[in-house]
Formats: sequence, C-alpha cells, structure tokens
Amino acid sequence: MSETELGEPLYKTGDSVRIAVAYPPGHRRTPDYIKGKTGIVERYCGAFINPEERAYGFAGLPKKHLYRVRFEQSEVWHDYEGAAKDTLDLEFYEHWLEGEPS
Repeated sequence: MSETELGEPLYKTGDSVRIAVAYPPGHRRTPDYIKGKTGIVERYCGAFINPEERAYGFAGLPKKHLYRVRFEQSEVWHDYEGAAKDTLDLEFYEHWLEGEPS
C-alpha cells in the first residue's frame, strides 16, 4: 500500500475496542483519562487527514479511519454515581484502537 492509499476500515458498528495506552511525543487528540478503557464502536465517521501529523506541518497522509466510540460512564469514571444508562461518546483514529475486528 502506498503512502496515499487507504485500506478498508478494520472496525464496524458494535465492535468492542480498547483505547491504546500510548504516550507518543507531541500533540495527540486522545485524552489520557480514556487510555486503556473499553467501549463499543458507535459509528464509522469516514477517512480524514491525520490532525496529529498536521499539527506539525506535515500533509497528514495517508488519511486515517475515524470512529465514534461509546463508553459507559462507569467504565470511564470508577466513582460515577449517575444513571447507569449514561454514556460518553468520543472520536478516535484507527491507530488508537485495539481489539479483534469482527
């Protein structure tokens, strides 16, 4: 695959994924509090230029697959006392997701 080609998305709606526990240097869109947490792919959002690369003046290519992942609030915040149905949706590029694609 060339630098500008994009393969098919690895994950689909309903897949369980874990957010990678990684601390690469520089600007990253993934907040520390969500690293290592498990959620469900709520939707595939499309392929976009990688903003983590664009922040440093690079082209941001190849484009990356972007997903919206839904987390139970109790998975994110261990002392959460709100309603059990409360969720948090965040968007992640595919390179931050771990799990077996279905």
